Amino acid sequence: MLSYAEEILLLSLDERTGAIKPLPIQALRYALAGALLVELAMSDRIDTDLDGLEVVSSTPTGNPLLDDVLRRLGNHGAKRPTTEWLETLAWEIPDLQGQILDGLVAKGVLRIEDQRILWVIAKRRYPIQDDREIKAMHTRLRELILSDTIPDPDEAVLIALVDACQLFDELFSADELEHVRARIANLAKLDLIGREVTHSIREISRAIAQSMMAVT
Repeated sequence: MLSYAEEILLLSLDERTGAIKPLPIQALRYALAGALLVELAMSDRIDTDLDGLEVVSSTPTGNPLLDDVLRRLGNHGAKRPTTEWLETLAWEIPDLQGQILDGLVAKGVLRIEDQRILWVIAKRRYPIQDDREIKAMHTRLRELILSDTIPDPDEAVLIALVDACQLFDELFSADELEHVRARIANLAKLDLIGREVTHSIREISRAIAQSMMAVT
């Protein structure tokens, strides 16, 4: 079974090249950080509300990456706004993307392919080795969006994170998106952490756009 972070990273991979697709500025970093927080919330290690996030159990999960996040949260102690934790985790966890990719390789979903120039690794790609997981995920997401049912909490989480990265553009045609965009937006609002991820990404994009306008 894949984690939320693994599902997001799989969706962000170009199946043909094994490289990460071009995404909104810093969107993937924040979505992965949000996915880790969601995993901890689902396993009853943290609690979130409109005021912030706090640790309710420091019992290790058995997952090294999640336990690293849990330790960082616990070291701070007091409740802290979720947006602040998203920024901290997105930038301070060493090679967050690489750790998740390595997990997918260990599960046999991806394989590593190094391109070398003069015996030096110039570029590392992660072609899909077993596409069953990603095909099932594509089907599940399309069915969720095209139906009129209310998704389960874990499904709402995934919808919010996928929407934050604008990855639904990869799952639907332009005509389909025109008809389902409002439903995606409504479903993405059902998850608190997902909303915070979207807000953080929009704020970063807005700040960068404003700084570029100031320069020009």
